[in-house]
Amino acid sequence: MSKNILIIGGGIIGLCSAYYLQKEGHQVTVIDKSNFSSGASYVNAGYITPSHIIPLAAPGMINKGMKWMFNSSSPFYVKPRLDLDFLKWSLAFKKSATKSKVDRAIPVIKDINLYSRDLYEDIKLSNDFNFHYERKGLLMCYKSDKAGEEEWELGQRGIKEGLGVKNLTKKEVDELEPNANLNIKGAVYFDSDAHMTPSDFMSEMITYLKSKEVLFYDNEEVLDIEINDNKISKLATTKRELIADEVVLAAGSWSSLLTKKTGISIPIQAGKGYGINVERETGITIPTILCEAKVAVTPMNGFTRFAGTMEIAGINHTINPVRVNAIATAAKEYYNQLEITEDEKQSAACGLRPCSPDGLPYIGKSSKCENLTIATGHAMMGWSLGPATGKLVSEIISNKKTSLDLKPFHPDRKF
Repeated sequence: MSKNILIIGGGIIGLCSAYYLQKEGHQVTVIDKSNFSSGASYVNAGYITPSHIIPLAAPGMINKGMKWMFNSSSPFYVKPRLDLDFLKWSLAFKKSATKSKVDRAIPVIKDINLYSRDLYEDIKLSNDFNFHYERKGLLMCYKSDKAGEEEWELGQRGIKEGLGVKNLTKKEVDELEPNANLNIKGAVYFDSDAHMTPSDFMSEMITYLKSKEVLFYDNEEVLDIEINDNKISKLATTKRELIADEVVLAAGSWSSLLTKKTGISIPIQAGKGYGINVERETGITIPTILCEAKVAVTPMNGFTRFAGTMEIAGINHTINPVRVNAIATAAKEYYNQLEITEDEKQSAACGLRPCSPDGLPYIGKSSKCENLTIATGHAMMGWSLGPATGKLVSEIISNKKTSLDLKPFHPDRKF
């Protein structure tokens, strides 16, 4: 049965939800507080990452976070603040950072990433799109023996999970990347990963959805949500009132602010990331993570993007030049003769990634609201998990058997 669906949030999760919902015959409207051209879905590294099987809330991250808290250029920075939501999230993060919980999360994260990669390839093969998509794997490049040992330990866990992983010498990396001029000791290579140019996909998807009569309301913020009999009856925005049979909440870092209006609490903190585009030849052809610096490097359509940092400091879009410089410094240290210019640094952009405490997204319906489907909390895997999340959302709303077990992603789960 066709339903009138309102999607709050026009990022990768919202658009992929719209894509699969309109395919099921539903009438879809997407609303966003921006103009559908900025945010984390446009600034990210464009990775599809079955390799990233370890959640952010892993053993040892608390200690690293404490150490890095006093270094504003560190890869993972948490700004301490007296905020109740932040304190609750921090406690839940601490509870989640155990070996047993990480072990349970690993196959869940791997399976949804692989499923999402397959769906991206299906979309690409549909002949409705012409976006950039390549599967060249991912190089985890390291400069120290200690980092190399840590990466290979993760690589061996990947092998155990059925991923293709190799431990490469510097010479073997140079054979793969002959023109990148890398200054490293070696790399762990995952053949499972793919990469894209996010802005290409986003603009093409919006054009496609509009051609399928999906409505878009831009620069429009949801101000209030009215609940009657455990259901959303009406939404008020800055421009109008809206009524829908079903609502999808895919508002990223703003999602927890909106769920509060429905009496639902989902712990989310915004994790700011930065991206610098280098629009000249770099010789880089394979996506690469600079391990010690935690910087992601992606050869995109016409440029190379250097992206990184996880800055948990509330919802703001302030560009911190210290963190931008840290990314530029990493590029220079890992690639001989590659210097990111001042002009390139000045054009750096940031986006806010919605981080759940346990590293798993929220996908599904809360028991507290019958016609609300929540799809958020993807942290650094938002781009990777876009199609899988959208497909699951459409299956939930269309009352179909879901392609994956939703229990690990339940919005009401306890931490």
